[in-house]
Amino acid sequence: MTELDLAALQRRLADFAAARDWQRYHTPKNLVAALSVEASELVEIFQWLTPEESARVMDDGETAHRVRDEVADVLAYLLQLCEVLGVDALAALDAKIDRNERRFPAGAQSGMVNSGERTEGAPPPVRHSTES
Repeated sequence: MTELDLAALQRRLADFAAARDWQRYHTPKNLVAALSVEASELVEIFQWLTPEESARVMDDGETAHRVRDEVADVLAYLLQLCEVLGVDALAALDAKIDRNERRFPAGAQSGMVNSGERTEGAPPPVRHSTES
């Protein structure tokens, strides 16, 4: 493979799983759970770092290797999930960026004010399923 692309990587992942008879375990539920675990492992690397330390995380060879491995694991499970569900990851991302550009136009005031109040144009706060 001379040029990396999503379709080729998805095929390699599918071939890898098929050669080991793992497809039966690659259900959407299992893949989402594995994706969550791998994302948590990536979070763990940054968990107790200051913002300044986190910006320099790739300066340390061992930590950089761990970050790359966890990013690869997250991407692998995400690509496998997309394959199983028939989601075109690039088209989904493109459509999401389009929606966000309409929701949050460039030039609009953004960010948080000191009081913690949301300003016009800022992304909405994360809502948990128990919130109304």
